[in-house]
Amino acid sequence: MTKFQSLQAAVADNLKDGDMVAFEGFTHLIPHAAAHEAIRQERRDLTLVRMTPDVVYDQMIGMGLARKLIFSYVGNPGVGLLRRIRDAVEHGWPHRLELEEHSHAAMANAYEAGAAGLPCAIFRGYRGAELARVNPNIKSVSCPFTGEELAAVPALRPDVTFIHASRADRKGNVLIEGIIGVQKEAVLAARRAVVTVEEIVDDLDNHPNLTVLPHWTVTAVCEVPGGAHPSYTQGYYARDNASYLEWDRIAADRQVFLDWMRRNVLDETPAVFSERVKDLRVTA
Repeated sequence: MTKFQSLQAAVADNLKDGDMVAFEGFTHLIPHAAAHEAIRQERRDLTLVRMTPDVVYDQMIGMGLARKLIFSYVGNPGVGLLRRIRDAVEHGWPHRLELEEHSHAAMANAYEAGAAGLPCAIFRGYRGAELARVNPNIKSVSCPFTGEELAAVPALRPDVTFIHASRADRKGNVLIEGIIGVQKEAVLAARRAVVTVEEIVDDLDNHPNLTVLPHWTVTAVCEVPGGAHPSYTQGYYARDNASYLEWDRIAADRQVFLDWMRRNVLDETPAVFSERVKDLRVTA
C-alpha cells in the first residue's frame, strides 16, 4: 500500500547505504529535491543509475555519495562538462568513481528488462561501437531463430527509484504529463519506488498524453511543489536555464562548489558543514 510521507521520511525509509538507486527524468521532471534529501541524509557507497547524469548527479557525486555510476551520457545539457564527476574520475575527489557506460538504447532496454523480471536485455545495438572493449557487461548473443548477432546487457533492477511527477491522487496513483523518458520503466524495475509530486489531488484528470503508475507500483508519495527545479514540470514551471549555466562556474572549483552546497542544499552553518565534509580534502 502506498504511503504518503514527507520526503525526509521517505528517503530515510527507502534509501540505504550501498543501494543501487535511480533518480530518473529525461530533461523534464528530474527529481532534484529527492536527490538533495539524500545528500542531507549523508548516504554513502551508492551505485547511481541514470540515462543522462547531469547537474543532480554532479552534486551527489561531488558530495561523496557514490562509488559507481551506470550511465549513458554525462554532461550539463546545453552547457558542457560535469566538473564534479570529472574531478572524481580524473583525481579521485572526493572518492574514486567506478564507471559503467552504455548507450541510451541499452539503458532503456535494461530498464525494460528489469521491469519485466528478465535477467538481461537483448537488442540490436553497439554495431561498430567500441564500448564493449571497456565495459565487460556488454555481450553478444546469437538469435536462436535467425542466427543474427545481437547485443545483450544485464537488466537494471534498482533497489529504489526516485522520480518526480505532475500529481497523485489520494489512493497513490501517479500521473506524469509531458516528456516521460524512462520513469515508468525505472519504477517498475525497482524493488521500491518513491515519487515526489507537485500536488496531491482528489482525482486524476484524463489526458491524451498521460502515464499513470498504479498505486501498487509506488512505495511512497511525497508532495513536494517545485521538486524538479531547476528542471521543469510541464504545466507548473519552466526550465531554469540560468541555473544550468551558472552551475558550470560553481562546479569548476571545489571550494566554491562546497560553499554553494552548504548554503543552497544543506543550509548549515560553516562549523556544522565543516564537520560534515571533514573527509573531503579541498586541494588540487
